[in-house]
Amino acid sequence: MDMQKTGIFLAELRKGENLTQDELGEKIGVTNKTVSRWENGNYLPPVELLQMLSKLYGVSINELLSGERLNDEHYKENAEEYIVADLLKKRKEAKKRLVLAVIVACISVLAGLAITLLGTLLPAPIWVTVGCVAFSVVVVGLGIAVCCVLTVDAGVYECPHCGEKFVPSMKDFVFGVHTLTKRKLKCPNCGKKSFCKKKLS
Repeated sequence: MDMQKTGIFLAELRKGENLTQDELGEKIGVTNKTVSRWENGNYLPPVELLQMLSKLYGVSINELLSGERLNDEHYKENAEEYIVADLLKKRKEAKKRLVLAVIVACISVLAGLAITLLGTLLPAPIWVTVGCVAFSVVVVGLGIAVCCVLTVDAGVYECPHCGEKFVPSMKDFVFGVHTLTKRKLKCPNCGKKSFCKKKLS
């Protein structure tokens, strides 16, 4: 797979639809920087976004990964190889990121508690205690921010109403009420806001 070739093809398809990188990013829920990285050949879009791009541009995922339009003969040769390999790779990466997010969350919460306890239990002036509590809040806040960055696009969310699979924007992800496996999000397809289930692929 030639990532540079795929990037050039993605840029051509976007321009063919008269979309800027910003406009494409808004349509599929990523930043213009992410679109730029794909088009420069630095990264491949995750599987769920390849599906969105495939629908948007009217080409197959296989053609997106090949970086060109394919005739029937070439399509059959490449189809399964690209799709299966990428699905497995992305699922493995998503699992790693989710595990890392859990580790970061645990460490930041424990560190925050330890700092708070240290500041309140040791005999020290009140300003030291307040400083420790404030610092612990910052530590936990940074931990949560790192977790959000790691998990926002690790997999997709599925709308319970229409079955649409999508990656939410960072803003929707951060402010969406959530449980361990579901998050309250607005579906880009049907527009309904509900608890959408997290799926790795």
